[in-house]
Amino acid sequence: MAQTAVKPVKLVSVPTNWKTWLGVVPFFLFAVLFLFLPSLRLFTASFTSPEGTFTFDNIIQLVSAPFIVNAYKLSIQISAVTALGGGILGFLMAYSVTVGGLPKPLRSALITFSGVASNFAGVPLAFAFVATLGRQGFITHILRDYFGLSIYDAGFNLYSFAGLSLVYMYFQFPLMVLIMAPALDGLKREWREAAENLGASTTQYWLKVALPVLLPSILGAMILLFGNAFGAYATAYALTGGRIGIVTIQIGAQIRGDVLYNPGLGYAMAIGMVVIMAISLAGYSWLQAKTERWLK
Repeated sequence: MAQTAVKPVKLVSVPTNWKTWLGVVPFFLFAVLFLFLPSLRLFTASFTSPEGTFTFDNIIQLVSAPFIVNAYKLSIQISAVTALGGGILGFLMAYSVTVGGLPKPLRSALITFSGVASNFAGVPLAFAFVATLGRQGFITHILRDYFGLSIYDAGFNLYSFAGLSLVYMYFQFPLMVLIMAPALDGLKREWREAAENLGASTTQYWLKVALPVLLPSILGAMILLFGNAFGAYATAYALTGGRIGIVTIQIGAQIRGDVLYNPGLGYAMAIGMVVIMAISLAGYSWLQAKTERWLK
């Protein structure tokens, strides 16, 4: 019986059309110019002394210098407080306008306000709070002149840790609303119907079904709020004038200051911020992946 010769199969290579890559060229160019090159500059400059020589002293001071350690602690504390407070308040507001039964026009107004307020920061936000709750602010005068209540005599101080946290909350909770509203809309009606058919109450449904599904999204959003507050600079500097030594203000003092002038140390502190932000974003991405698996 004659055997049929088997011809070798030729693999045909499909040429890649270079024109298909033109659309992503601006992205890669932007990433190189505004992400990779600045990061490389931070890394190399953090090993430079004020005299321009190579040194490890800047990196060592990140964990040994008390004022740097305290700056990181203060920034982490403010970021954690505002992320937790803004996360809880934002979640409750998002719940109210999605599944809470509030009128739809109110949802549109809240989403619109959240989109504007989440991007309202820096010097304008600091000035708005000084004009409203400063020692000569509008609300301060009303409370003192018409109600006999002096909030500053009672212990409130806009230019303190609590005051700065309050200002940060203004752009923290709207961001939480924007993140959580789609997640709450993604809760499937069938889950609630199945829980009710099995005899579950509303409280049991939220504790046993809805919250476990939403928990990765809630925690991920709070991590995003943490990073949002951790990197803030202009608002804190304009409000306090540098009296609260968070890490971003300390970096500015090292790079541009007259007394604390050590750009290499400032760049090393910025590297420390990059590491913390990278860890935060990694946690956020992991939690978002878990959420998307449930909400598909």
